[in-house]
Amino acid sequence: MLKVQKEGILIKKSDLGFEAEGVLNPAVIREGEYTHIFYRAVAKGNYSTIGYCKLKGPMLVAERLNEPILFPQFEYEKQGVEDPRIVKIDDTYYLSYTAYDGVNAMGALAVSKDLQTWEKSGIITPRITYTEFSHLAESKAKVNEKYLRYNNHGGGAVNENNSLIWDKNLIFFPRKIDNKLYFLHRIRPDIQLVCVTDLNELTTEFWQHYFLRLEDHIVLSPKHKHEISYIGGGCPPIETKEGWLLIYHGVHDTIKGYVYSACAALLDLENPQKELSRLDYPLFVPEHEWELKGEVNNVCFPTGATVFDDSLYIYYGAADERIAVASVSLSELLKELIFIKNRNYER
Repeated sequence: MLKVQKEGILIKKSDLGFEAEGVLNPAVIREGEYTHIFYRAVAKGNYSTIGYCKLKGPMLVAERLNEPILFPQFEYEKQGVEDPRIVKIDDTYYLSYTAYDGVNAMGALAVSKDLQTWEKSGIITPRITYTEFSHLAESKAKVNEKYLRYNNHGGGAVNENNSLIWDKNLIFFPRKIDNKLYFLHRIRPDIQLVCVTDLNELTTEFWQHYFLRLEDHIVLSPKHKHEISYIGGGCPPIETKEGWLLIYHGVHDTIKGYVYSACAALLDLENPQKELSRLDYPLFVPEHEWELKGEVNNVCFPTGATVFDDSLYIYYGAADERIAVASVSLSELLKELIFIKNRNYER
């Protein structure tokens, strides 16, 4: 069993209005000796913006802004910009986030050259009702019944109340593969993958054809007990010699509600649609008071990671109220995944 060190709480909510209700689910990127963190900040009324702080090394807070760096500006995000992730592709930073208008939660993107000035690109995930989605996805065979359970938000009146299928956890790979952009997204209960040469390809027609072949785009589906309800992307994939290391979240239902755990898998470097291995136990679970009790109980929600020497630092939302850090040996984690691969995937 891997040894994971819970480093404790890194950032707490403050008395400032924009983050008075909670700080959680940070996007994290390392530049030299500094770690930049873009975190979801929640004000009263569940109104979310993105706050910023800079760490020296993986843990020491060196700077923290007293106002949000990103905030709602358009109708599609009027209730909040949530749960960011960040990567750098070539000379551009891609900050993906969930845009929430009070009804619909969709994957959106902002880009920057300097981590300070951001240009919003709008929603890049599909805007589609569950009825439209199901007609397309079931054109060849019936889809997993969990899609209906988790996505038909308005019941039979889904079109009448303008409710669309939720598409969250939009996460880019940190480099192009065969000169193409890859990103993960999540329509519950699975994690899906998109590959395009240019983001302008993401038209209504593109998504219609995509959903006609939904099964071909599923990267990971719930498999083990700790993730049996549904799964979702966590940290941006980390490139290693063994494959893309993916830290994601798994959810299982209990009599006390859902429990969110951090999980790990390995994807093929040149074909990330191919799963090479995954841990058959959670990487870490809620166990401390600050993970068990909060705005949402029993939550470890990983969204960012950095590597210093052989230590992988995983930054996560703890009980949807505070930001915490866990660390694990990167080489030991990869060794464990390769062991599982050899045991289970090459029989």
